[in-house]
Amino acid sequence: MMKQRLLLKLSYTLGFCLVSLLSSLSAAAQPKGKLNVLFIAVDDMNDWIGPFGGYPGIKTPNIDKLAKKGLIFTRAYCAAPACNPSRASLLTGIRPSTSGVYHNNQPWRPVMKDAVTLPQYFTANGYDVKGAGKIFHNSFNDQASWPEYFDVPHSPVPPKAPVNGFAHFDWSPVDVQDEDMGDYKVANQGIDYFGKKHEKPFFLAIGFTRPHLPWYVPQKYFDQYPLAGIKLPKVISNDLADIPEAGVKIAKPKGDHKFITDHKQWEKAVQGYLASITFADAQIGRLLDALENSEYAKNTVIVFFGDHGWHLGEKEHWRKFALWEEASRVPFIVYAPGITKGGSVSERTVNLLDIYPTLVELFKLPVKRELEGNSITTLLRNPGAKWEHPSITTHGFGNHAVRSEKYRYIRYEDGSEELYDHDTDPQEWKNLAKDEKFASVKKELAKALPVVNTKDAPTVKEGKE
Repeated sequence: MMKQRLLLKLSYTLGFCLVSLLSSLSAAAQPKGKLNVLFIAVDDMNDWIGPFGGYPGIKTPNIDKLAKKGLIFTRAYCAAPACNPSRASLLTGIRPSTSGVYHNNQPWRPVMKDAVTLPQYFTANGYDVKGAGKIFHNSFNDQASWPEYFDVPHSPVPPKAPVNGFAHFDWSPVDVQDEDMGDYKVANQGIDYFGKKHEKPFFLAIGFTRPHLPWYVPQKYFDQYPLAGIKLPKVISNDLADIPEAGVKIAKPKGDHKFITDHKQWEKAVQGYLASITFADAQIGRLLDALENSEYAKNTVIVFFGDHGWHLGEKEHWRKFALWEEASRVPFIVYAPGITKGGSVSERTVNLLDIYPTLVELFKLPVKRELEGNSITTLLRNPGAKWEHPSITTHGFGNHAVRSEKYRYIRYEDGSEELYDHDTDPQEWKNLAKDEKFASVKKELAKALPVVNTKDAPTVKEGKE
């Protein structure tokens, strides 16, 4: 009997210790206090980074590390393939087709006077808010959104610019240190912020400019991509042959692409873009390391995104400003402590417009009915959850692309169309729009096209890039 009592007592003790241990581990896994936001915007970064596999051999160790920590969205798209409308839409929650802000030379605030931006909403709900670098399009930064803001510093340029390209469309090493670059100084703002005590939860937005043109970064980043090893994008001849006139006009094959190929600059241009991505990754790494080493590491949500994609010769097109996959697909990674699972992947079609409603729900802020995106909180918890929202990208009045998990459907303002089956044609080489077999597919995808198409907002001379 004594032995049984002793065993019973021992089992109770072990059980209590086990429960205590599990409770402490569970508590350690959960963030303490209110969550914060680190909002990282990157300019002109396409899917060539490591986690998205767009370019073999790309060196993005810091973004790779973030991807292993958070949730990757492999089918994330911008609302517009240009800096100003993309950023204005995701920061206001209003579609370009609703606001009429379609291009970089259209100030967004005059046509959205009453819009409460994402940082404004966090400020109104008691958060300490700071912005640094390029969050809104530089020409139309919204001072009302920032209680504290650090402007975009200038970066050095080569003494005899342009070096390889022309005007702003150029690439070259610069004989400077990382510390001399604007993005390094922007990262410092976040690093300093994490080193301070903050009584209130915070929303910290850090915007990096590279790999936006011109691709001027220190020599050591160019050295990581020797010209002899550069791989050009997969292309086919006459890729524009089955594209409607509206699409060819967007591609401008006789512009940048003709210049690049006539002057045998394709490899050098790709090298400049890769070097700029790896430079940006280094600055992102400095920022993320500072967060990881701070007291805020376990209760800060990280939202990392590129504002749109970028063409490097696909469809004889360079830059963004198009409705194809390369211009509209964006890198998008979210880390939410206690919610996302490290290294997880979602293949659902999401949009940068979804960021605002997601943060509202995740942070339990009052619901904003005017937001036009869809909260992806369900996908943060279950990346494979049922999802019936195709992603819409708009470029100019009446021009839209609808992206489902299988198809990309483009309808231009003049009614001309493109359709691609991504299961069999991920490069979008074969336009199926005129094939009657796909009439029902087009009809179904067309249901997602915006009902409202607002006329163009007023333009100004500045803000082109």
